[in-house]
Amino acid sequence: MIITAGKYKGQKITAPDENITRPTLSKVRMGIFNTLQSMVDFDGLTFLDMYAGSGIMGLEAISRGFGYACCIEKNPKVAGIIKNNFKKFDHKPELFVGDSLKIAARLNKSFDVIYIDPPYFAGIYEKSLQAIGELAKDLIILEHVTDVDFCGCNLIKQKNYGGKIISFLKK
Repeated sequence: MIITAGKYKGQKITAPDENITRPTLSKVRMGIFNTLQSMVDFDGLTFLDMYAGSGIMGLEAISRGFGYACCIEKNPKVAGIIKNNFKKFDHKPELFVGDSLKIAARLNKSFDVIYIDPPYFAGIYEKSLQAIGELAKDLIILEHVTDVDFCGCNLIKQKNYGGKIISFLKK
């Protein structure tokens, strides 16, 4: 996988086994960040990736100018791959290893942008939206393939990338 833009553009990272994770495709990452850039100035903002997988979304955020990014990954083997990927960069996301729902509830921070992309059919989109509670300062992004209850959040934009739906929400 390759970081698509910003100061780390072109840097390669190792993707975990696709039987364990489902990395967000570069076309989708570019679409997400290009859409975000039309909404907010990234300089100094904070970013949370609740289901990190490869850690690429946090790296894209830092590469593009976010001041702080945080990633959460439950699988210890995958978290090891993320740690190795992050070693290559001087400014890198903070990584928490464990259950995203529990860790999000304990984080004592708020985030300008929260990215939620759990395993598609795990049935935890609504639980994820509830878990972030007051962590969300501004935007929430969901990547999904089926209808999702937005739990009172307002849908402000939605894009479809070959069946992958990206929903931009505000609390």
